[in-house]
Amino acid sequence: MTVGRKQRCPWVRLNDPIYIKYHDEEWGVPLHDDRALYELLILETFQAGLSWATILSKRENFRRAYEGFVPERVAAFDAAKVNTLLQDAGIVRNRRKIEASIVNSRIFLAIAAEFGSFDRYIWGFTDGKSIRESCILRTTSPLSDTISKDLKKRGMKFVGSTCIYSTLQAIGVLAAHTDECDWSKT
Repeated sequence: MTVGRKQRCPWVRLNDPIYIKYHDEEWGVPLHDDRALYELLILETFQAGLSWATILSKRENFRRAYEGFVPERVAAFDAAKVNTLLQDAGIVRNRRKIEASIVNSRIFLAIAAEFGSFDRYIWGFTDGKSIRESCILRTTSPLSDTISKDLKKRGMKFVGSTCIYSTLQAIGVLAAHTDECDWSKT
């Protein structure tokens, strides 16, 4: 989709400034900060079965409800906090996803401790390099299959291959801007 002189990936909703900002400033940019990696992983798990637009529109509410996406804080959430989150209309109020986010936070921290950082773990699958992938219509890859299986083996929930594929694109492990997209050239 073209805006002015800029050509964007076709999935960008041109009438949605949040989507445009996400595409232009964040999506596909190699990300190495553990807290930011954690935020996107948790948001992607909430996206399962929903649109990414829904999650982006609730992102600031998630940041508030999830105490700035500090994994140590979320890992310590208890039943009372789960009940509070279930009452928060600003986020996705799905008990299974909320409970999974707490378990996933604990596992995220365990992975970070094991590898020295979650960044080393996730980028270790590609030797620290982004893999150029043309934006084709698929929702999984052999890489997302491998990472999904490993995370599930460690006990994470809502981390199917599609969720992980989206996460890998979001954090720049998979560089998936279309060839026509001006951001593929940056």
